[in-house]
Amino acid sequence: MVLAAKIQRDIDYGEFDTSLSKYKPAIPLNHIPAVSSPSTKLDLLALWEQYVEFKKPQVSQSTYAIDYRKYHNHIASLPSKNLKDAVAIRNYLVANLSPNSAKRTLTNINACCNWALKSNLIESNPFSGMAKDVQIPKSSRYENDINPFTREERDAIIQAFEESKLYGYYAPLVKFLFFTGCRPSEAIALQWKHIGDKFITIEQAVTVSSTGVILKKGLKTQSQRRFPINNQLREMLESIKPIHYKLDEFIFKSKKGGIIDFGDFLHHAWRGYKIATVPTSMGL
Repeated sequence: MVLAAKIQRDIDYGEFDTSLSKYKPAIPLNHIPAVSSPSTKLDLLALWEQYVEFKKPQVSQSTYAIDYRKYHNHIASLPSKNLKDAVAIRNYLVANLSPNSAKRTLTNINACCNWALKSNLIESNPFSGMAKDVQIPKSSRYENDINPFTREERDAIIQAFEESKLYGYYAPLVKFLFFTGCRPSEAIALQWKHIGDKFITIEQAVTVSSTGVILKKGLKTQSQRRFPINNQLREMLESIKPIHYKLDEFIFKSKKGGIIDFGDFLHHAWRGYKIATVPTSMGL
């Protein structure tokens, strides 16, 4: 009745609201939806998967397919993925991974949670500063230092590949890597069109994506570079050059004639996989 009287009064005074919004009842305070706040239900693995999708367009395909998958596996194997158990997660990683791996995993988890915090998915980052707590032994700090082989060691390695019944087809690649010092990913991507009279043009590399090994134009730090061909290198390339070849044909091939999978080379041939089944006189 009060509302009807109000409407009649507005009609009489020419103040009637044709939209009727003026006459709608006010919403009680206890029915007003609360302002959205960061969710605390997302666990670390769920956050990591969202973070990786966000980063996917910004990182290389190999980083996405290899590095991020590796950290995903570390997170997936955690006894607890609850952010409230951050300290226990740190302790588990330190106890079950090498110091380097634990530190890198925590660094990436921290980056993930910083992103989640800025994205209003969590209220705080419990992993902030944790990576700094992981101390790397002095001997491990230099494990990635370059330690060149002596000439005798180089020749012994090349000979072992040449004489290997399992991995002899890798010998030309091993020679090229020793002779030039270029990155394996660049050597594997070389095609005969890149070989000139005096120089090798290095302008592409192989990389690993979620769909497998692919070619990527350009190099890690520059678009291309040229490497001079000396007599030793020329003789090696001429010795493996087919009589009939195509310019787009790869110089170094896998056993089946395709692109070499450097991961297979590294983990099987270089590190001596199946070496126990091969007579010691054969080397690799």
